[in-house]
Amino acid sequence: MDSRSSTWLAIFLLGFLSWASQLTLSRPISLPMEVRYQQWMAQYGRVYKDPIEKARRFNIFKANAEYIDSANANAGRKYRLALNQFADFTNDEFSSSRNGFLDLSFIGNAESTSEFRYGNVKDVPEAVDWRSQGAVTPVKDQGHCGCCWAFSAIAATEGITKISTGNLISLSEQELVDCDTNGNEHACKGGTMDGAFDFIIKNGGITTEANYPYLGTNGTCNTQKAATAEAAASIKGYEDVPANNEFALMQAVANQPVSVAIDANSSDFKLYAGGVFTGQCGTNIDHGVAVVGYGTDSDGTSFWLVKNSWGTSWGEQGYIRMQRNVTDAQGLCGIAIHPSYPTV
Repeated sequence: MDSRSSTWLAIFLLGFLSWASQLTLSRPISLPMEVRYQQWMAQYGRVYKDPIEKARRFNIFKANAEYIDSANANAGRKYRLALNQFADFTNDEFSSSRNGFLDLSFIGNAESTSEFRYGNVKDVPEAVDWRSQGAVTPVKDQGHCGCCWAFSAIAATEGITKISTGNLISLSEQELVDCDTNGNEHACKGGTMDGAFDFIIKNGGITTEANYPYLGTNGTCNTQKAATAEAAASIKGYEDVPANNEFALMQAVANQPVSVAIDANSSDFKLYAGGVFTGQCGTNIDHGVAVVGYGTDSDGTSFWLVKNSWGTSWGEQGYIRMQRNVTDAQGLCGIAIHPSYPTV
């Protein structure tokens, strides 16, 4: 083939590839999106009751997928999103089933003290990860029950139990859901971590998850399993970290895992997949989690290491790193508004 023929062939191929590319881009997005939807359904075992429900969920999935694609195209973002198990939920649906912290921070509880025992601790480590100290149980999944408050309180109690006794014990969230019903706690309809600590104190302790396993639904209190004699861990009290003070929260977390409440009602939080979360969020705290460490990312961004209760397929194996030392005194997503920790 002479050089002229080779040139025309190259021009033809370039033109064909350009045409093919434009054809692909002009195709309706529903075709490739439907494929992504089917793959996602297979991955998460999603089955719907009828074609109408499937079509409705597809539209929600499509909107979330398009949002994720657009967000992840921003190379300057410090975190990424993904089509996780919540990709066919609206934010309102998601919040009503997964968040359950009731903001009752102005209602006093009898066993809370104004003391902050870590207030004089000035030399705190640059980084802390209580997982490496064996003080954090594996990530759990609250399912479709708004009892995040129970998981947050239990995570903090598991942590201080390990620190004080040397034993890491997976404790029972279901006991709190079933039995802590006389105060501000409403099982799967929400509650507070301080209220959970109050129950553990007055009950003489909390039993193990193995003895009183999690069911993810409101149940009747099993008084035999919840009896003091069955308690595997106990606390004497709890303290609130001074509000709106990230350094005070850092002082506390340097010494033990801490329960916190955050505003988790956003698409970015729902679909978070990794990196340091710096996204837009408010301070209408609605979700209980546990801070189990802090540190600094390779690019210099400070973060809180937060254990969630949405299973290991969400976030970084069930954890999220949230930006620390922000300009708002309340912290990112209100993380510094109402932290508390149990004492032994």
